[in-house]
Amino acid sequence: MVRRVAAVEATIARFKDKPLKLGTDDCVRMAAFALRKQGVKASLLKAGSYSSEVGARRVMKRLGYETLADALDGLGLPDIAPAMALPGDILSLRSVEGDIALTMAVGNGRVLGFWEAAGVCTVFQPVEYHRAWRSV
Repeated sequence: MVRRVAAVEATIARFKDKPLKLGTDDCVRMAAFALRKQGVKASLLKAGSYSSEVGARRVMKRLGYETLADALDGLGLPDIAPAMALPGDILSLRSVEGDIALTMAVGNGRVLGFWEAAGVCTVFQPVEYHRAWRSV
């Protein structure tokens, strides 16, 4: 749990209040950072850089994945019920457009993520979760 809390603190320090900037400050970069802080080899970023949604989808396809959920499954992380998430676990949420966004559990049902309403990375309480993965 100590490693999880340290990873959450480091991820909050790195990403909180940053505006969404694809390829630099986005949900994939945040999730990969959080996983690396917990000792997980997160190869989510090895297929190249991107600066648009189209570019991000191309990078995912180069890695052999159709969705972000597929990419997390490809890391071999165990699928868990969102209600079982511990600090540092990765959760996916559906955006208004129906796309998937990655977040990190911080505790008490709250997550760190790029919240559409705020326009920045922040801690918030989602109403509904899509999926969740155990980080370590």
